[in-house]
Amino acid sequence: MKKNENGFGFFLLSIILIIACENLFSQSTEQLISRNKEVPVIELSGNGYQRGLQHGNALRNEIAEVFKKWKENIQLSTNLNVDSVISMFYRATNFEPAIKKWTPELFDELKGISKSTGQSFKDVFCFQLVDEFWVYIDKLQNPENHHCSGIGIAATNSHPAYIAQNMDLENYMNGYQVLFHISSYNDEPEQYLLSCAGLIALNGINSKGIGVCVNTLMQLEASSDGLPVAYVIRGILSKQDGISALKFIKTIKHASGQNYIIGTVDSVYDFEASANKVVRFLPDANNPSLVYHTNHPLNNDDLKPWYIESLKKILSGEAKDDNSFIRFTSLKNRLTLPDSNLSINLIKETLRSKDNLINPVCRVYKNGEAVFTFSSVILTLGKSPSIQLTRASPDQSEYVLHSFKSKN
Repeated sequence: MKKNENGFGFFLLSIILIIACENLFSQSTEQLISRNKEVPVIELSGNGYQRGLQHGNALRNEIAEVFKKWKENIQLSTNLNVDSVISMFYRATNFEPAIKKWTPELFDELKGISKSTGQSFKDVFCFQLVDEFWVYIDKLQNPENHHCSGIGIAATNSHPAYIAQNMDLENYMNGYQVLFHISSYNDEPEQYLLSCAGLIALNGINSKGIGVCVNTLMQLEASSDGLPVAYVIRGILSKQDGISALKFIKTIKHASGQNYIIGTVDSVYDFEASANKVVRFLPDANNPSLVYHTNHPLNNDDLKPWYIESLKKILSGEAKDDNSFIRFTSLKNRLTLPDSNLSINLIKETLRSKDNLINPVCRVYKNGEAVFTFSSVILTLGKSPSIQLTRASPDQSEYVLHSFKSKN
């Protein structure tokens, strides 16, 4: 009897070990798949309407899914009927004239997305307005869901210019990362755009060595008839040279408070844009070769009244537990180095950093949390521009390189 009991015990132990090994293998495989999973590339070409049709046809199912999750997120955050909220938002703003004036082909692009997906034009139009919808909700609730961190490093004799950022977005967008590769058309150069299915742009670079990264500055005044952020990004990247790109950012009326890090071949610039002014920012006035930013304005004083006192506390150092202040300090501590020490490896280390575990630069996706690092992007400028990006946070996904077909 004892012998049989020992045999049965050995049998049970063997089964347990086999199951454990299978679970470990399964977990290891899932981690490997997650780490090696790349952002899908969607090829677009032709005029705006044609690009919209291609976008919608390629991502019809994904757009339907993410629109559903978008509406569920609005319902959850506002506790109001979602279609009523979208309609009220749509009626409360007047962005169409600015879009048609400055980026008319993008209005046609939305028509193409709507046509090819069967989604209403109003839903497609409003989905583009990520920052502008945050502005609308801010008037009601003042939420703090803005966590992007951006970097710009000018070219030296040892490396080209770089701009980079962790693009942090709301959790419902997880899994819908895409990279649009747009062929040159008429006067518009070839482009790579990080985006979400159904959205025309989040940041990007063109074949002329012009790139742009963005950070929300909710404290700055907004405008209900300015040019929304997604269209500003695409407008910048439609330009053939840096002078035109910089003139564009300074000339247009901005719909949302936003920080723009713009790279133009060998140089980098940081602009804090609001409804009434565009102000250049330098972390060190004596070093135009390095810029970085998070989510509070440092030079632009065109503020919403309800943010004046809280921003004073951030700028004075009194609000040391502020998320944006903590991340800005992390960037400053890591990047304030001699130019010779600034490298692409340092950028990657910085974008993966978690110097403060509660308020890290790199935010891993977690169920139940508001935001996560949707993608980490490094744009290499100069004569051989390229984009490297991760699917979700850069500590759990490798950077994948994409280069241009056309040359400067």
